[in-house]
Amino acid sequence: MTKLNFNEQKELLTLARKTLQSYLKNGTVPEYKTGNPNLLRKAGAFVTLNKHEMLRGCIGNFFTKEPLYKNVQTMAVAAAVEDPRFRQVSLNELKDIEIEISVLSDLMIVGSIDGICVGEHGLYVTKGFYRGVLLPQVATEYGWDRETFLSETCVKAGLDRDEWRDGSVKIEKFSAQVFNEAVVVGSEK
Repeated sequence: MTKLNFNEQKELLTLARKTLQSYLKNGTVPEYKTGNPNLLRKAGAFVTLNKHEMLRGCIGNFFTKEPLYKNVQTMAVAAAVEDPRFRQVSLNELKDIEIEISVLSDLMIVGSIDGICVGEHGLYVTKGFYRGVLLPQVATEYGWDRETFLSETCVKAGLDRDEWRDGSVKIEKFSAQVFNEAVVVGSEK
């Protein structure tokens, strides 16, 4: 996975914020152009919105035909207005929202759970129509071990928490480069 440098991270965070401002104000996603090949490559991404250090919305995807910068715009809007766990973000509360972006690696099938490194890997589990994903930082934030992480990802998918143990669940892992406004943009204040 190609890592984004500080300026590329800042560019994506700034773009996500401007996209949210435009969309929440007048329902449009602003046009954007970049010649940066790292932002033009196709890559999965999640955009997480936090308000006063509490989750306010999080949506992402692994599979996109869009360049990374456009995927970030799409996921920023989705996190603000489509996350079914929350009411839509309003323009007035945007000033209290901190944006975090997770740029994803490709998915890799897990042959043995020993290959899952808590804090380094996120998990994507599937069984039939059931799907669940948890980002790498989630396990760290909650202090989970590997088995708890697997169980919680199954719960997120709507499966029994121990269903991963019987071999009927497809388990994939991924890594992510995670950056947020507090660190990237805040470091310049």
